[in-house]
Amino acid sequence: MTRKWLPEEAGSRRNARQPETIRTAMEGTERMRETPLTSENPLGYERISRLLRNFAVPSVTATLVGSLYNIVDQIFIGQGVGYLGNAATNVSYPFSTICLAISLLLGIGGASRFSLCLGRGQPEKAARIAGNGIVLMAASGAVYLLIGEAFLTPLLQVFGATEEVLPYAQQYAGITLLGMPFLILTNGISNLIRADGSPRYSMTCMVAGAIANTILDPIFIFAFHWGVFGAALATILGQILSFFLAVRYLWRFRTITLTRESFRLDLRDDLRTMYMGISSCVNQVAITFVQIVLNNSLTYYGALSVYGKEIPLAACGIVMKTNAILISIFVGIAQGVQPIIGFNYGAQKYDRARQAYLLAIKCSFVVSTVGFCLFQFIPGPIISLFGSGDALYFEFAILFMRTFLFMVIVNGVQMLSSNFFTAIGKALKGLLLSLTRQVFFLIPLILLLPLRFGIFGVLLAGPIADFIAFVVSALLVRREFTRLKAQEQMLKS
Repeated sequence: MTRKWLPEEAGSRRNARQPETIRTAMEGTERMRETPLTSENPLGYERISRLLRNFAVPSVTATLVGSLYNIVDQIFIGQGVGYLGNAATNVSYPFSTICLAISLLLGIGGASRFSLCLGRGQPEKAARIAGNGIVLMAASGAVYLLIGEAFLTPLLQVFGATEEVLPYAQQYAGITLLGMPFLILTNGISNLIRADGSPRYSMTCMVAGAIANTILDPIFIFAFHWGVFGAALATILGQILSFFLAVRYLWRFRTITLTRESFRLDLRDDLRTMYMGISSCVNQVAITFVQIVLNNSLTYYGALSVYGKEIPLAACGIVMKTNAILISIFVGIAQGVQPIIGFNYGAQKYDRARQAYLLAIKCSFVVSTVGFCLFQFIPGPIISLFGSGDALYFEFAILFMRTFLFMVIVNGVQMLSSNFFTAIGKALKGLLLSLTRQVFFLIPLILLLPLRFGIFGVLLAGPIADFIAFVVSALLVRREFTRLKAQEQMLKS
């Protein structure tokens, strides 16, 4: 297998070419004892902080860009249409999360098997996995579009649309659904591009679409006065641009060559691909389910309060999509640290695996601390970015942000801990841990607490679920660390 070097290893490669005596004179005998052979993978000896920076930055950038589509739409719709437009994007959001779940099922699963096959020296099989994955992405995107358009109105009502919000949601979702097949293919192919060794190109595909969306949104909404329709159109045009950039790479794969045979479906093999991506898919489906339960609870208990149905829906959309920025950073850090943890765990370098996890946790705490300060101390200016409203609207939106996101400072721990268990090969434990907050804690609390506290109980469910998930994650990781230390002692003895 061909040895691939990280960019920062250039100096090490130059030193590796020098005769042993020269290197010893330059670096000293002690340094030579600590420097591994040049054939060793840098994941096993390079500084953890440098590895995390090189792996995580492109991942964080890509995930951040993915969240920009919805944030930009929310801001411009709020400014141009008002809080009913914000509510419409909120009840339409489950369409996007379901779309992402499909792309993760096929994209993450395909990319994981793609990498494994390349590592085993099986480029032809890797090409079949990539080709089959692309066909499945296209087929699932088409089916999803047809189902979404055919059942648009009843689905929006299930997602929590009220009578006032429904017309805006129908217009927005009816257009954005046209872009879902392109979005599934772009996200799925981007994972394959990253696995092929081109993370920057993968990032470029997503960034180009987000920039196009950001430019077109104000033009369509304010210059052409197209309102919600203009925002939706800008979104799908950005997605189509990203799609064409991703498809362009199919003729530029560095490690494989796609042929007609690559696109012939093999059902048994495709099921293996889906199995590899099921963890990420199920987690996304859980987020979708939480969004639906949350929307319906807010409309029901909002109708029983002074805020009414629409204000809680609009506020929820703002809070959840603002928090999505932090979540996208956590996901990017998790994706970046996963290969570092996995390699060192497999090489029985358990101390380095622990160091990588703890450094990722520290990074997440820095990010979440900044988020906590913003949400608690300046929620008003943040909410104002998404448009205007009456006094009740701002009162509830500020209350929602401060209460629901009160424990955001520990949110990264649960995500990174779930990723840690997946990285060390304990996928079931990682999957169960990823579901703790959304399914095991948050949904029951959303249903139970309002019975005692009304609509405020819906808001309380967030921080309580966050704290319980944090405690469970910390206990499980601590137990795993104890086991790893025992294994280290056995290896030394």
